[in-house]
Amino acid sequence: MPKDTLRYYDRIGIVSPTRENNRYRKYSEDDIIELMNIQIMQYADLSLEEIRGKFGFRKMKNITPDYCEEVAAFLDAKNVEMRKKIAHLEKVSWLLNVAVETLRDFNSESDHVLAVIVHEIYKDIRKTEPGISKEGCGEHED
Repeated sequence: MPKDTLRYYDRIGIVSPTRENNRYRKYSEDDIIELMNIQIMQYADLSLEEIRGKFGFRKMKNITPDYCEEVAAFLDAKNVEMRKKIAHLEKVSWLLNVAVETLRDFNSESDHVLAVIVHEIYKDIRKTEPGISKEGCGEHED
């Protein structure tokens, strides 16, 4: 992990290592575990603010059932959000695969299949993104 990252984490209070007489940071085994947990949570697409706000439990003396329920509900919501992103990315991957197939064997049938997929994805985008314009849909509007 880069030194700048460690300094930043210390500055914002995510990890607070002890200091030696020479002011160098000294990371304990618990600090190292905490840093590994932070990297895993970032890999899971949690922001540093979310990590700091929800997962400061190592610094807490007592973990209450209410706190555990709050964190569990937060993680449930993050999981729902992640599943939506996965579904979106699967559709994008499907679209790209069909586009590649269409370009490699271009004909009116493959072009039509691509157009149908694009239209389906566009309808999904319009449902989830209210700012997307319906203009230009013509006879394809539902």
